[in-house]
Amino acid sequence: MTMPDRVLLLIRYAVFAAFLLAVLVALGSWLVRTRRVSPFGAAGRALRSATDPLMRPVERRVVRSGGNPAQAGWWLVIGVAIVGVLVISLIQWVLNSWGTLTGAIRNHAVIPFAIDVVFKVLIAAIFIRVIASWLGRFRYSPWLRPVYWLTDWLVEPIRRLLPVGGPIDFSPFLALIALWVLRWLVFQIL
Repeated sequence: MTMPDRVLLLIRYAVFAAFLLAVLVALGSWLVRTRRVSPFGAAGRALRSATDPLMRPVERRVVRSGGNPAQAGWWLVIGVAIVGVLVISLIQWVLNSWGTLTGAIRNHAVIPFAIDVVFKVLIAAIFIRVIASWLGRFRYSPWLRPVYWLTDWLVEPIRRLLPVGGPIDFSPFLALIALWVLRWLVFQIL
């Protein structure tokens, strides 16, 4: 087993352990909250002292968002699962990119690698732009300004050419198709 494979396996185990911990914390909080375990007994106090430091910030966030604090355990478990999958995916991407970069350097193919990275970043930025718009986050959000800066040169001219499609904006979809075609053409030339 190579070193990157061992690192990835270790991270997967760590994410799985964090997920199990989140499930146990949510279960303990639920047991005390629903009075299946008396909150005033020794077991209830022990469960509360173990789960409250993790559950209080989640409950505050849920309440600020207009949710029910009784659902904080679900949000904790789902949040840990989503963050875990994102962390594993990010680390796997970094390790794969590192392997590809070292291979490109060995084979003297750095320019095609750099062009491929640019296209991948643009495609990812378009996906982030679309998903952020579904969540009500737009260009004036500080985190999304770079995404709009990267994609406006392609999406906005397409948007001006397209007729209004009602609530659905097809310009990012057409921008993705244009990027894929342009990428294919560039690599045919190289």
